[in-house]
Amino acid sequence: MLTRDAILGAKDLKRIQVQVPEWGGEVYISEISAKERDAYEGSINDGKRINLLNVRARLVVKCLTDDAGKRLFTDADAEQLGDKNGKVLDRLWELARQINGIGGEAIEAEKKD
Repeated sequence: MLTRDAILGAKDLKRIQVQVPEWGGEVYISEISAKERDAYEGSINDGKRINLLNVRARLVVKCLTDDAGKRLFTDADAEQLGDKNGKVLDRLWELARQINGIGGEAIEAEKKD
């Protein structure tokens, strides 16, 4: 039987190493916590409107980490990261969505509502 401490102490956020030749090296795309995912999804739809502005960079800043799992960017860095190559961000965003189980169908459903 799991204990509270065992659950809270479990290292359950995996990450994958990704080559980014356009930037001259590699980064890690990491799973994000439930709290971070809720914040990201809430930034897309606040219940009043859909906000897809800079949606890729807003997720990627939460998921890019170093080899120890420490975030490379803060949420405030999304604006600057959004100025980077769109193909690169799209590739990293797709990987971030995959590793975190965030599907495009959820965004499409929100658009329809």
